[in-house]
Amino acid sequence: MNPSFSIVFFSTASGAGFGLLLLTGIAAPLGLVPENRWFAFVSLAVAAGLAVAGLLSSTLHLGRPERAWRAFSQWRTSWLSREGVFSVLTFLPAAAFGAGWFILGRTGGLVGLCGFLAAMLAGATIVCTGMIYATLKPVHQWHNRWVVPNYLMLGLMAGLLLLDLIVRFWALPKGIPMLTLVVVAVAWWLKESYWRFIDTSSAPSTIASATGLGRRGKVRMIEPPHTEENYLLKEMGFRIARKHRVRLRLVTRVAAFIGPLVLTFVALVAASGAAAAVAVLSAGLGLVVERWLFFAEAKHTVTLYYGAESA
Repeated sequence: MNPSFSIVFFSTASGAGFGLLLLTGIAAPLGLVPENRWFAFVSLAVAAGLAVAGLLSSTLHLGRPERAWRAFSQWRTSWLSREGVFSVLTFLPAAAFGAGWFILGRTGGLVGLCGFLAAMLAGATIVCTGMIYATLKPVHQWHNRWVVPNYLMLGLMAGLLLLDLIVRFWALPKGIPMLTLVVVAVAWWLKESYWRFIDTSSAPSTIASATGLGRRGKVRMIEPPHTEENYLLKEMGFRIARKHRVRLRLVTRVAAFIGPLVLTFVALVAASGAAAAVAVLSAGLGLVVERWLFFAEAKHTVTLYYGAESA
């Protein structure tokens, strides 16, 4: 699939924003982060800013962005619509949680309950984002059990790295660096498992099954349906060279996982805010590359009609 910058930015930024909101909504009522009001303002502002920026950028991918509001009406059948509904609902308890924390200085009771509710809705939003792709049967690289766990874990990873950095402006983190190390390691394992799956398997559809001519013998394309590139080939027949794929996967491994692991460990041992900041920047770069690859490596079944051996 042809990666669109708006979708790459959306899925990366919104995942980090909702991941940070999820973690803050749970950690604050449990007393795992500073109760300082300005910490509340900064952490929730960063989470909301990333989430909103990502959601707004997703509308740029639409042919008629002004009609984006219509997507909310299809929540019964569409994961895209459910994502929109959950994302909006998330901001209601999040606003109450933020107001109670910043204005009243409270994180328990009803305010804490709003925090937990915001966390659950933020997690549901990330899951819905992953399900948008996981339910697309024509794309084998998306329609598998690894996609949703990857989306959720990468969102939590980005959120934890941000939380670890923000907390350090007020106090040394309590257990957050250790949890970050564990989550980054799990996210890396899930990503490697996903890559191994798409490298060692292919879609069940072939040109024979797609044309319905398999019972007559071996099926091959005589001529392509079009003599020039069209919309389908440009958007759904996008190809990435194997050498570029290998290099970009290496960049993802180093920037998104190895770098944050090493830097978070340094930040833990040396109490270094600078190391935590560089870990965030490294992960940001790595996650953008990872998300670009997620789209670039996907093959739509329609490419079978244009000479592809498999999808």
